[in-house]
Amino acid sequence: MSGNKLCFTKMHGCGNDYIYFNCVGDSIENPEKLAVRLSDRHKGIGGDGIVLICPSELADAKMRMFNIDGSEGKMCGNAIRCVAKYLWDREMVRKEEIHIETLSGIKTCWVHAVEGLADTVTVDMGSAVLAPAKIPVNLAGDVIVRRNTEVAGGIYEITCVSMGNPHCIVFGEDPDGLDLESLGPAFEHDPLFPERVNTEFVQVLGPNTLKMRVWERGSGETMACGTGACASAVAAVLCGSCKMGADIVVRLRGGDLVVNYTEDRVLMTGEAREIFEGSVEV
Repeated sequence: MSGNKLCFTKMHGCGNDYIYFNCVGDSIENPEKLAVRLSDRHKGIGGDGIVLICPSELADAKMRMFNIDGSEGKMCGNAIRCVAKYLWDREMVRKEEIHIETLSGIKTCWVHAVEGLADTVTVDMGSAVLAPAKIPVNLAGDVIVRRNTEVAGGIYEITCVSMGNPHCIVFGEDPDGLDLESLGPAFEHDPLFPERVNTEFVQVLGPNTLKMRVWERGSGETMACGTGACASAVAAVLCGSCKMGADIVVRLRGGDLVVNYTEDRVLMTGEAREIFEGSVEV
């Protein structure tokens, strides 16, 4: 990187698109401000935020993700798959297991390549966190599963899970008919969630198939959310709609993710795509 010009790569996982910067040799100042400016789809590059691929003393690389509003996210399931693809395709890391440091800990990725390029990536997202204080959600008890709760101006049956960031899952009918522009912010900023919350509205389509729309804190509605898909699959198992240890297909607006939840870990598999490379003056 030199002068005021930054090189970037636009990538997406199931339509969840971010602007990626290689910071292994150079650093970026004020990424919060950069995320707000460049994520704008009319006056910027356009995306759900920016991702910095940084050096790590603990893993093969470090991922930092910033939302549209400039807030830093602790974890992003779709972005980490794209980071793994970036490292693999550019031969920066060519190993069976790629380890990526995040604010939610070090995650292990397995690349599934086609003709030498990463096509899909499986990520070990770690264990699901169910304790309310650790999610966090201001409710008593050991777990929050299908609990009728006053939230977002109404009474909803909610299940709460953390996959490195907080999630509130609401099961119901086809989520396509919901007014997420109103409902999403009401959940995100409800005092019940001291660190705000990602909210998934989920329909059970079959024994191991879910349909999901998501409102992400700091970004609004996105085409897909990897941690949200994982949280929804965990919630579906806890509620008895899906089986633990089975592959659960989560249908998102931008494509499908496959989630496998056990007591020890949550595995997520999905596509990782490169859209284009470019440069931008800042």
